Amino acid sequence: MTEDALVGNHIVDKIRRRRLLEETQSPLPDDTRIITVSNQKGGVGKTTTTVNLASALARRGANVLVIDLDPQGNASTALGVPHRPEVTSVYDVLLGEEGIEAAIQPTTDHERLFCVPSTINLAGAEIELVSLVAREQRLRTALADFLQESDIRFHYVFIDCPPSLGLLTVNAFVAANEVLIPIQCEYYALEGLSQLLGNIQLIQKHLNPGLRVSTILLTMYDARTNLAQEVAHEVREHFPDEVLSAVIPRSVRISEAPSYGQTVHAYDHGSIGALAYLEAAAEIAERGATITEGA
Repeated sequence: MTEDALVGNHIVDKIRRRRLLEETQSPLPDDTRIITVSNQKGGVGKTTTTVNLASALARRGANVLVIDLDPQGNASTALGVPHRPEVTSVYDVLLGEEGIEAAIQPTTDHERLFCVPSTINLAGAEIELVSLVAREQRLRTALADFLQESDIRFHYVFIDCPPSLGLLTVNAFVAANEVLIPIQCEYYALEGLSQLLGNIQLIQKHLNPGLRVSTILLTMYDARTNLAQEVAHEVREHFPDEVLSAVIPRSVRISEAPSYGQTVHAYDHGSIGALAYLEAAAEIAERGATITEGA
């Protein structure tokens, strides 16, 4: 097949996929889905996945809240939310000095997408939380109070947590009812995953029995390489029910967007990366509806 023919097929496929998305509506959950995005292995696209899925769901009609629990504050940056040290943030919420209603901010990305930012103050929160009562439950309590009292009915809450397992990540697991794990289609993709799943089981046993790994998303996928295809096959064999059909390709646009303080949807809505995240979001919404119906 000639290069021109390949390009033509690619364009036709892209148009077909986008048209399919436009013709379908994503169901909205009856109860708020609280999803922690976690992988203790760095560089897998954890924060990128958090903000782009949240943005995609907002664009498909959902009210979405992102809680940035990573001291680096990259999710806050990508959503155009100020997170200077003096800004009221998730740090103040965890210490019980403010409620989420005081820390929540609208994003520049979409009118239905909101964020509770992180600030550099969060870097010391692990130490400060140690001596507090119910230190593992701080975020869950604050989030439950907020969702009950909020004028906006939030359909999704995404929690972006640090790559390490500490009190911040434990708070994220305890507050959530679902875990989404991004896995990159590269060497050592499953490295550390057994440890992560073991930690989740400990949280289930001792702190949050309702927590479950609901979603695994393959990221940085390059269909031209045998390696990516082999990794995808291996992950699907291990986790047949959790892995989404949608995959996130290795994309220049996805990589560039954070440097402009934007999601890929705001940066280049017509890109293949934006399309892939919209497909993943639609699948997450559909799976949630199926689970609810089957309950």
